[in-house]
Amino acid sequence: MNSFGHIFRLTTFGESHGEAVGGVIDGMPAGIDIDMEFIQSELNRRRPGQSAITTSRQEADRVELLSGVFEDKTTGCPIGFIVRNTNQHSNDYENMRNLFRPSHADFTYQEKYGIRDHRGGGRSSARITISRCVGGAFAKLVLRQKGISIQAYTSQVGDIALEKDYSRYDLSLTETNAVRCPDAQKAAQMEQLIAQVKADGDTIGGIITCVIKGCPTGLGEPEFDKLHASLGQAMLSINAVKGFEYGDGFDSATMRGSQVNDVFVPSPNTHHPSPNTQSPITTTTNHSGGIQGGISNGQDIYFRVAFKPVATILTEQNTVDKEGNATTFTAHGRHDPCVLPRAVPVVESMAAMTILDYILLQNAVNL
Repeated sequence: MNSFGHIFRLTTFGESHGEAVGGVIDGMPAGIDIDMEFIQSELNRRRPGQSAITTSRQEADRVELLSGVFEDKTTGCPIGFIVRNTNQHSNDYENMRNLFRPSHADFTYQEKYGIRDHRGGGRSSARITISRCVGGAFAKLVLRQKGISIQAYTSQVGDIALEKDYSRYDLSLTETNAVRCPDAQKAAQMEQLIAQVKADGDTIGGIITCVIKGCPTGLGEPEFDKLHASLGQAMLSINAVKGFEYGDGFDSATMRGSQVNDVFVPSPNTHHPSPNTQSPITTTTNHSGGIQGGISNGQDIYFRVAFKPVATILTEQNTVDKEGNATTFTAHGRHDPCVLPRAVPVVESMAAMTILDYILLQNAVNL
């Protein structure tokens, strides 16, 4: 319920306006060098208040490790951590105590538990994704040693979109702008659109693309734990996510098999992009998105994640109170007009934890 993963497992806790957000990482391999600057930098990419197009909530989001690391190396024991909340404005949510915000989890939490924390959404707040970024940072430290890289980027905001082919872009440019888009011209247009939407008191959605390079062949289970199914579950568990597709995705529904089949050909080892893929066989195309039969085939894994507009808009809306009486309300507080720039590291983190988990699973079955 609050845990993710099989062998590499993250359990999270905390609420948006509680004392802290935190978690426990179990199954982290021992002896891994810990780079605290890197871990903190991953949180900095997600933290609020980082640009004019994100929420103005000011949080340092400094992570504190409580266990599982000794002399800058992992011990193999559970890694406990917390990130303290220091800039809550709980009074901004007082007018929401007894009513349900449209498209939020207020109503469903009340129906499920009979009680809810109305301050910033409580457990349903996107602030809880802090723990995912910590878990993802630890996973990335392991994957880095294995030559596996994970790069996500904003590929669409509203109707402003990049080409779907990620190979057309220099993904190293993703962090050069506030939108986290590798195309500078499109990024400027996206930023302008988000600023206009914010000025209107509204919100807007978009798409994040993620590319995993250097993934070894053989990851994934043949039936219910297919690799793409687990990546889909990971992405759909992120706040505001409404869609997931990998490879050609929904576009393949309008094509013929002759257009989308990935043909096998011989490939000298010297042509392989990663030491993890030493098979003498490769494919001429990658419509499958690096996964066939639910198992990685050594090609780049790529997928797209659709985010809806943030539900909190700063204009008057109709709703009902706990008794079902019609009313109106206007949200207060500090909110993102577009979640995508801060969601990029969250997508990467969920992908990193999934891939590491499946590497450990594969090691467990290959004696």
